[in-house]
Amino acid sequence: MRNTYRFIILMSVILLVSCNQDQKAKDSQLALVKTTNPPPVVTDGHKGNDQVEKIKRDVSSFPELYDVAVVKGKKAILVAYKVKHLHRFNMKKIEKNVTKMLEKKYPKEKFTVSSDYKIFLEVVRLDEKMRSSSKFNHRDAEKRFNEIVKMTEDIK
Repeated sequence: MRNTYRFIILMSVILLVSCNQDQKAKDSQLALVKTTNPPPVVTDGHKGNDQVEKIKRDVSSFPELYDVAVVKGKKAILVAYKVKHLHRFNMKKIEKNVTKMLEKKYPKEKFTVSSDYKIFLEVVRLDEKMRSSSKFNHRDAEKRFNEIVKMTEDIK
């Protein structure tokens, strides 16, 4: 009887310890559940980082949006955002307004705008790879950026 109690206590402790291994979850795992507020990403070095920050602030100013991710590539800028739940019926109108505002404020830039969760998740993953991996260079980042932009075109 005593051995049974010891066995149960030992298994309980092992179970509790094993469940607590990886408490720090990646942003990409939580990106669809909560606001992650990823930093703007520039795939070709640090050129234009201030402009990307301004674009993120401008898009974040829309009251219907609650999370914005911006990636600047060599030829285009990708803006991915999440829409608040009650405003999801107006997603086309919101996308149109965001695109119009960006084209008006930054006429020299080419924008790709998306409210798709998958695109947002891919942008967050790109940001994580660029920050964490030293092997992931700017050429790889630009290649991945172009793949994500192509995904947005395929979705529409």
